[in-house]
Order: sequence, then structure tokens, then C-alpha cells
Amino acid sequence: MITKETLKTLTEEWLQGQSGYFLVEIEMCSDDRIVIEIDHADGVWIEDCAALSRFLQEKLGDELGDYELEVGSAGLGQPFKVEQQYVNHIGDTVEVLCADGKKLTGILKAVDGPMFTLTTQEKQIPEGKKRPVKVDVDKTFSMDEVKSTKYVLNFK
Repeated sequence: MITKETLKTLTEEWLQGQSGYFLVEIEMCSDDRIVIEIDHADGVWIEDCAALSRFLQEKLGDELGDYELEVGSAGLGQPFKVEQQYVNHIGDTVEVLCADGKKLTGILKAVDGPMFTLTTQEKQIPEGKKRPVKVDVDKTFSMDEVKSTKYVLNFK
């Protein structure tokens, strides 16, 4: 029987030979499907997904016969699952769904371990003024405390 730990070990072995790639998630579904998601700062090539799939088939042989193996990239519009995805998107516009259900959109400014900083724009009324102006405000979050964070596609 194939275990998630075996798949993780083999996948990480293959990833070590691939510059910049990292493991996002391994999911063993109840319908005998194994879904492995990898990512890279510059995107994932289908050839690399196929190469990882072949590598796993060679290493696991007949054990893999009872399973349907899917190797793919973490979707561009999907929520981040691992720290490296946050790091790869520093400087990009992201959407954060807070634990209280509030959505914030801003620039991912920094990542420090499990914490990240988002720069948002808020309207504030400066002292002595009548009209509000937009100012940049940095907010720090824990990756574990937000419901999701995802890259915002910009078509401008």
C-alpha cells in the first residue's frame, strides 16, 4: 500500500534535481486517485509534470497500479497552501480572506516565516482636513489565521 509519506519522499527526491520547483500538496482521494501539486516561481511546465509522473511510476511500479495518478501545478487562482507560494508572490497583488470573513486586497509586501505583511490602501481623514485621502497601511497576518490568500490576476 502506498502512503502519503512515501509519495512525499519520492516527490521531494525528484524535486531536488529540479531548480526552483517545490511541493505544494499531496492528496490521496477516497476514489483511489492520488493528486500531487507542484509549483515554481515561473510557472510549471507540462513536461515537468509528466517527468515527475514517470519518475513515480518507475519508483513505485506495480504498487501504483491500483491508483490514478494526477500530477499538476497549483492553480494560479487557487489559495496559497505553502509558505513558498507567498514568497514567490512578494510584490504582487493578492486577496486575503480574513478569519472574520472580511476580504482585503493589497500588495504582498513581505514574508517572515509563518507571517506575511499586506500593504492595503485605506481612506483616512488627515488632521485639519475635510476630505479623506488614500494612504498605504501595512497589516501583518499569520498564514494559519487567515481563511485564504490568493494571487489576483491583473489584465491591465
